[in-house]
Amino acid sequence: MNRREVLQAIGGTSLVGLAGCTGLFETQSAQTPPLPENRPDAVYYPSHWEGMKMPEMKEQSGYKCALTYSYAHRFWLMKPNGLTKVEIQPENSIHLMPVVWDTQTGIIPPDINPQLTITQNGEQVDQFAPWPMLSQPMGFHFGDNAQLQGDGTYTVEVSIGGPSTRRTGSLAENQGNASFTFEFGFSESTLDEISYTDIPDDKEGTKGAVDLMDMTMLPSSQVPKPDALPGDVRGSGTSGDAKFVVTILDDASRFGGNEEKKYLAVSPRSPYNRTMLPMMSLSAKLQRDDTSVFNGTLQATIDPELRYHYGAMVTDVQTGDELTIEVNSPPQTARHEGYETAFVDMPNVQMTL
Repeated sequence: MNRREVLQAIGGTSLVGLAGCTGLFETQSAQTPPLPENRPDAVYYPSHWEGMKMPEMKEQSGYKCALTYSYAHRFWLMKPNGLTKVEIQPENSIHLMPVVWDTQTGIIPPDINPQLTITQNGEQVDQFAPWPMLSQPMGFHFGDNAQLQGDGTYTVEVSIGGPSTRRTGSLAENQGNASFTFEFGFSESTLDEISYTDIPDDKEGTKGAVDLMDMTMLPSSQVPKPDALPGDVRGSGTSGDAKFVVTILDDASRFGGNEEKKYLAVSPRSPYNRTMLPMMSLSAKLQRDDTSVFNGTLQATIDPELRYHYGAMVTDVQTGDELTIEVNSPPQTARHEGYETAFVDMPNVQMTL
């Protein structure tokens, strides 16, 4: 079922009755079902989920970029005073998502801050920096609602900056900027073809998540399962409905240390889908028999094996050590429906290693 049919079924403004009006395209984009009632402070099944289309893919400077889009979305921004809801505006046409990943590892780096410029016949139509976002079917991505001028061909330029997060291994070699130019043919009829799945009333708003989309041509923003992480996995804990998995690597040399140091890695992930949770601020305390072994910041790092995680070099880790992970700030990402009530209030995580 497409979006038009679902919105008619749920009793929204009749799109058929608007046929021939100049605001049809804008009105359709502005429709969305009501939010589920009594949403938990956790990941929950949203009211609906939507598919997407991918017009084109390009490669340059060690990166690949796919231009994808879907219906315009409501979403929430993480602000210093809490979450702020962004409603769909009448001028919003689509939700535009450039997916950029490292060609060699397939990792989607959340620190490349893409910039988008949309033109048509040489005239600028829209320009913006898409938000880093969390979505249940899409995972981590960059996206924002964009304004188009109806059917036609558009040029979309995607520019990315150099990394701001520590990278290791082969990822450390990819330090350059890149830009990608797409010719994007758009029509309202093609937008209508994107799948739109309404979640049953007895399921929406309950704890859980829709599966990640099967994007065979695109990489996943998932982090490894605990038993697939390198090193000695020593335990896990939860905070704000996020799961934190801790592993210890014997050799910290690729993280800026040496073979004499160990590396304590914390791998946060969403429940159900294992989506990475970037842009957090974490610190940790490691104690042994009331003696401090480590007390400091966990640095955000992208590693080919650990993928996106937070870590620190420590002198030693022994069985029975007490680890406290403090979330100084939750993920500073925008959230799509189903994630906006999770990963916000995040108390300390405590575990015995």
